[in-house]
Amino acid sequence: MNAAIIFGLLMALMLTGMPISISLGLTVLTFLFTMTQVPIESVALKLFTGIEKFEIMAIPFFILAGNFLTHGGVARRMINFATAMVGHWHGGLALAGVMACALFAAVSGSSPATVVAIGSIILPAMVKQGFPKSFGAGVITTSGALGILIPPSLVMVMYAVATNTSVGALFMAGVIPGLVLAFLLGLTTWWIARKNNYPRLPKADFKQRLKTLKEAIWGLMLIVIVIGGIYSGVFTPTEAAAMSAVYAFIIAVFVYKDMPLKGVPKILLSSASMSAMLLYIITNAVLFSFVLANENIPQAIADWIVGMDLGIIAFLLVVNVLLLAAGNFMEPSSIVLIMAPILFPVAMKLGIDPVHFGILIVVNMEVGMCHPPVGLNLYVASGITKMGISELTVAVLPWLLTMLGFLVVVTYWPPLSIWLPKILGVM
Repeated sequence: MNAAIIFGLLMALMLTGMPISISLGLTVLTFLFTMTQVPIESVALKLFTGIEKFEIMAIPFFILAGNFLTHGGVARRMINFATAMVGHWHGGLALAGVMACALFAAVSGSSPATVVAIGSIILPAMVKQGFPKSFGAGVITTSGALGILIPPSLVMVMYAVATNTSVGALFMAGVIPGLVLAFLLGLTTWWIARKNNYPRLPKADFKQRLKTLKEAIWGLMLIVIVIGGIYSGVFTPTEAAAMSAVYAFIIAVFVYKDMPLKGVPKILLSSASMSAMLLYIITNAVLFSFVLANENIPQAIADWIVGMDLGIIAFLLVVNVLLLAAGNFMEPSSIVLIMAPILFPVAMKLGIDPVHFGILIVVNMEVGMCHPPVGLNLYVASGITKMGISELTVAVLPWLLTMLGFLVVVTYWPPLSIWLPKILGVM
């Protein structure tokens, strides 16, 4: 009954159009002060102790690094490198977009940032070269979603905070699925381009490829620093985030010199604003989890689902349907922070690996970012392309179906996620 009241109140507040963070906070406070004897002091204490986690510090640093990279000329050099490598194949510029998104995802940690950085440069170039605008928009909208699967990833940090799973293990687990999905999205792009005989670029010679690699190497080195640093034990994921922010600042301002020093305060301010928004959501989600735990709701749900004897296959199917449905009206950070503490205990009781479960949730979030009505990537792409959401929804369909097929593979074949972290000894 308490669970029905809590979720009913949350849904009612969200349907009024209230921001999710405030809906969470109001739901918690209303329930606590009217239906429980929890003292107000413990609520205040939970607000502070809930975000007093070392892993959470990674979030503002990755956001800051992503902003420096987006505005610092790194994306343009990555696109030039990708174009030199794959531009001569069918739909060359579109394939370069997929590859550039995968490369930028490995340094930014954010899907919307990837769509903005790559899309704003490559989409006008594609239209100029004769590609249909809808094709370019479909490629970039879906490929941008790689931003949260290829490490580093803000959504993985959120999942780690919500479930106490190792961030390092999650980052390593995202590498192979991220590369496989990038390949599948590229394959879909190539097939559509070949079928419609879309333009190809002249093949770049070795000298040209080497030149673009030299220009992009400073940005690409960030991948080595973050992933190599975590795997070698030189620093933790949070320290890696801080390192990436400092490194991104240095290459944007002093190496590439695409950003003047006077532009830095604006980047710091926008990063602080976005970090504050996310931390506010996290704080309210932590309170929400506290209420659920206080009422023993996750445990009761876990016992109920286990008692139904669903089994792993049926449970994972239910999880996917739930998460895809949630993606219709919530953004990824909120979904992970609300749903993970509820679904995680059930997954543990059924013997599902926590890292595999985390990657499954992240892939669901990727799909959610590319379909209406709340798909963040759709809105970002809409701003770049000046296309309507309904028009974009039709444009992304082939790639969205590819992502759904990939979700099935990730769900029911755990080795795809956990093989690499096990080999590297991080889980």
